[in-house]
Amino acid sequence: MRSFRRAAVCAVGAAVAVVVLASAASAHVVVTPSSAPAGSWQELTFETPNEQDNATTVKLTVAFPDNPAIPSVSVRPVPGWTAQVAHKKLSQPIKTDDGEVSEYVSEVTWTAEPGQGIAAGQYQNFDVSAGPLPETPTTLAFKALQTYSNGDVVRWIEQSAPGQPEPENPAPTLQVTAASATPSTMPAAAESPAAAAAAAAPSGGSSSSSSSDSTAVALGVAGVVVAAAALALGGVAFARTRRQRG
Repeated sequence: MRSFRRAAVCAVGAAVAVVVLASAASAHVVVTPSSAPAGSWQELTFETPNEQDNATTVKLTVAFPDNPAIPSVSVRPVPGWTAQVAHKKLSQPIKTDDGEVSEYVSEVTWTAEPGQGIAAGQYQNFDVSAGPLPETPTTLAFKALQTYSNGDVVRWIEQSAPGQPEPENPAPTLQVTAASATPSTMPAAAESPAAAAAAAAPSGGSSSSSSSDSTAVALGVAGVVVAAAALALGGVAFARTRRQRG
């Protein structure tokens, strides 16, 4: 019986450890999709989880890359939040289908209204329609600052190095891939970035999950497998003990 109890305790401990690791793996600001074709317009979602038990997330500032730059962004309204888009001058104008653009989006800041915010155990999606993306394949980093009601600021600004583990506070990144053979156009249901964003279904805490969620699910399944194996071993040990006593 003691052997069975020890095995059961080990199983529970293993399962808890895997679940904790799964939560840690998914608890950072990410952008979806993780890749998009060069020269296209994209709806980007910044999924922001609350990591603290005693504070709410009250502000998210996302810095957009400046080289290469994204000239235009439309923001989807989020109930209980206000959004502000900042621009900077380009050293060289960008040619788009609508003509030359002399400014680019430098950052977007979402601020919670009084009494609002992302509570413990919750997350919020912040959506923008952005474009056109750079014409050549590259990696875009969207460095983010997450501010809590207790004054803490988490800086999601670290970039991964090839062959190295993911940093502790990774910046959301988007891989710009080679354009497809079919010319990239704006969404057919919209005539402008703002209309494209408005035509999409509303998003919030229940929007599509990111690649980090897939990692969390995989780790959770692994935890269940480990727990089941430990319980099986415990049962074998218990049966063996009964036979020896008999």
